[in-house]
Amino acid sequence: MMAGNSNARSWSERIIEVLLAAAVSVSILTTIGIVVSLVGETTGFFREVSLVEFFTAKEWTPLFTPAHYGIAPLVAGTFLVTVIAIAVAAPLGIASAIYLSEYASVKVRRVIKPILEILVGIPTVVYGYFALTFITPIIRHILPDTDVFNALSAGIVMGIMLIPMISSLSEDAMTAVPRSLREAAYALSATKLEVALKVVIPAAISGIVASFILAFSRAIGETMIVTLAAGGTPNLTINPLESIQTMTAFIVQIILGEAPFGSIEYQSVFAVAFVLFLLTLSLNIIGHWIVRRYREVY
Repeated sequence: MMAGNSNARSWSERIIEVLLAAAVSVSILTTIGIVVSLVGETTGFFREVSLVEFFTAKEWTPLFTPAHYGIAPLVAGTFLVTVIAIAVAAPLGIASAIYLSEYASVKVRRVIKPILEILVGIPTVVYGYFALTFITPIIRHILPDTDVFNALSAGIVMGIMLIPMISSLSEDAMTAVPRSLREAAYALSATKLEVALKVVIPAAISGIVASFILAFSRAIGETMIVTLAAGGTPNLTINPLESIQTMTAFIVQIILGEAPFGSIEYQSVFAVAFVLFLLTLSLNIIGHWIVRRYREVY
């Protein structure tokens, strides 16, 4: 009887192991499939367009005649909106994390944190319309020369969307800091703010930086907010009041039927997507390195 139970348990463990391995394999195969599809179409694009033109030219007009394939305006627009978003999200997210970790009581934390994380569940298309119909009119009232579609409005709203991500991850990292470090600082007559800024944040810096990098990657890949609020003009500028186009917004534009299947214009989508893939992959690698390099184990 004992042997029968042992054999049944052994088979169940093997089945579970196979199912878990299959789940991992699906993720790996999906990633490989994405890379293969990107590389295939991107190779076809670069048979027609030189790498030098792609990375150095300053005009992006694949649907016009003559066509220009310089990705610099799309990259500049993407980073302009992303920098604005991080400039909004980082200080507000860190301030929220400090309050939740160091100042809020348990009851207050249980109420505020779920409310803050509701922002994550709002569809990005709603954020896009909010930026276009609410934030943009305010900006244009203060700065009349602002374009209807502009990078500033999209960046501000994207930053609001990223606040819960930075706040939640940073608060988790701060909460993981041992209580003994705080008590030692209090014993040296440090104030609560000094403990937060000079003890807790340095001890949790790897998790905080990782949250920044994750938010940066999320901002680079955001689509609907920039499509609705930032515009569709590939404009090589650092002026946030002007209309710009990001890499994701261009992909949406072409996928909606602006270019025939198999054409060089269609293949340009995959070239842009491949650059986007390399950017986010690089950021993730940097994030993993920072976490492993500066992680404090208590």
